[in-house]
Amino acid sequence: MAADGITAIDTVMCGQEGATSSYLLDGPELAIVETGPTTSLDALSDGLRALGVGPRDLAHVVVTHIHLDHAGGAGAVAERFPDATVWVHERGAPHLADPTKLEASAARIYGQERLRELFGPIHPVPRGRLRSVDDRDTIPLGDRRLEVLYTPGHAGHHVCLRDSRTGGVFVGDAFGVFLPDVRVLRPATPPPEFDLELAIGSIERVAASDPTVLLFSHFGPARDVATLCELAVIRLREWTAIVSDALGATDRVEEVVAALEQGTEADLRREPPAAGGRARYELLSSYEMNALGIMRYLSKRTGPG
Repeated sequence: MAADGITAIDTVMCGQEGATSSYLLDGPELAIVETGPTTSLDALSDGLRALGVGPRDLAHVVVTHIHLDHAGGAGAVAERFPDATVWVHERGAPHLADPTKLEASAARIYGQERLRELFGPIHPVPRGRLRSVDDRDTIPLGDRRLEVLYTPGHAGHHVCLRDSRTGGVFVGDAFGVFLPDVRVLRPATPPPEFDLELAIGSIERVAASDPTVLLFSHFGPARDVATLCELAVIRLREWTAIVSDALGATDRVEEVVAALEQGTEADLRREPPAAGGRARYELLSSYEMNALGIMRYLSKRTGPG
């Protein structure tokens, strides 16, 4: 149990346990937060079935943002759970209804073959089943509700969600990746929308909501809230500074990635040898992806080029 009436489900992205979470919220209107990619559909369905949730029982599907490891399976989940309404930030809703541009953008980053391997096909969500939300909206779930906090920085359509019953906050990727068996917080700064100032402001906003627990999409609940709120800001500043310094000496992506990895290598020194932590972090938030996102952010600050 992640919190009162909230159960984490391992969606086993790419067959990797301990990397991606969905959460079931109990109550008269059952809801999940995050779907994972289409490749996680069976794991999610099996997890829900084990909790007694069948195809006609799910009332709501909520996603923090439309990146494929969080919402790539939303269309497939909508097909398998035909009574569920799908909730997403208003800027993301058009891309769930018609994922053509979303898929094309991801293909440019991963390549078509790797895209299919990681995430599977991206099915559209029927427009009639989509609901758009914005800052300070609430998503009613019967005897509890989710309060929407608009939290850009990782992506311009990212939201965090505060559970009214527990005070827990579903943080998506706003804080980065935190694998509790490794206990390392790694930033998530992918292109094209990472923005340092917005990301820090979003973390501070979540902290100001006085969360009782941070419910990470990668992976599971974390109760050392104050420490992680502070550390998330520190890590974002540190990683951005390392990339900025590297760009003073080179514009070669591979050299910037190497500098970032070398500058943060101490982060994983406490990794238990059998935990596979490094591979999971690289799957979810690779050094290359982070470096590219920070490089793009810095280039936008200094102008074209």
